[in-house]
Amino acid sequence: MTDLGKVDREFFDEYIYPYLGAERDDVTLAPQHGVDFGAIEVGGKAVALATDPVFVMPSLGFERAAWFAFHILLSDVAVSGIAPTHLSIDFNLPPDITDEEFATVWETMDAEARDLGVSIVTGHTARYAGCNYPMVGGATSIAVGDPEDLVRPDGARVGDRLVVTKGPAVEATGLLAVQFEELLRGEVPNDDIETAQERFYDMSPVRDALVASAAAPVSAMHDATECGVYGGCYELGRAAGVGIELERDPIPVLPGVETTCEFFDIDPWASISEGTLLLTVAPEHVESVLSALEEEGIPAADAGRVVEGSGLVVDGEPTDHPGADPYWAAVEENLPKLEE
Repeated sequence: MTDLGKVDREFFDEYIYPYLGAERDDVTLAPQHGVDFGAIEVGGKAVALATDPVFVMPSLGFERAAWFAFHILLSDVAVSGIAPTHLSIDFNLPPDITDEEFATVWETMDAEARDLGVSIVTGHTARYAGCNYPMVGGATSIAVGDPEDLVRPDGARVGDRLVVTKGPAVEATGLLAVQFEELLRGEVPNDDIETAQERFYDMSPVRDALVASAAAPVSAMHDATECGVYGGCYELGRAAGVGIELERDPIPVLPGVETTCEFFDIDPWASISEGTLLLTVAPEHVESVLSALEEEGIPAADAGRVVEGSGLVVDGEPTDHPGADPYWAAVEENLPKLEE
């Protein structure tokens, strides 16, 4: 098993995949490593489901932390192309959380759920000894809709174009600039710090996915979380048994990303980027997708293509999977400096 972050494919294939319970005919998309969601069919409806940890970082402030936690939970199911409809959530809270802090978390999640039309239908809430931030539980997000609207994660086809929204390291920049502001002060101009912190509310691909899938028949979507744009491209290609050729020049790099990644000495293209959506679409539909995203104020670019074979080629050079996301090492290295 990997030391930090998601388990790798070898661990998944040996320890998890062989033991998935009973086989059922209503399962239309079973678990795969690197695939965001599963799906079943019930009463003629497609039901997409995705489970993730509830990730709350008090150092962000509880309102901001809750906003981010909620959008993490909805991101994976949103790339199904069907709008999220329901949420089941479990809070295993640390003993020292106050009633007021929890109220801020819950009321923020309620407001975001109302805004997106999501109903919270069941859950569990308790304080337990041994529970610590940031992982304070788990949740399953659900999207119910027309089977014809389901965008399968293994749907990329040879000849499709690759569209990338928002660019690399959106999440790494937003989190590091907020969490380690104290380290950046005096080393980076204040304006640059504030610009980097503005990336925080870019850390959701939910609207990107809903806008893109409504604009044209996209063939696959994936959020660039673990190992960033490079890791996401690998997973998008591997799910469909194809290769990805990526061109970096057209991809927008949002303000604050380069400064922050340089300060923390991390590769932005291999760093977590919740909020960045990778999608594949037939060439004749690229302009429809880009226009719809532009109308919503979401920067995006036609940045590559799907090819026969496997793996990732970046700007003409074969590129290995990053293996580990540099964000986690940066956090581990710099957290002790806040306590000095």
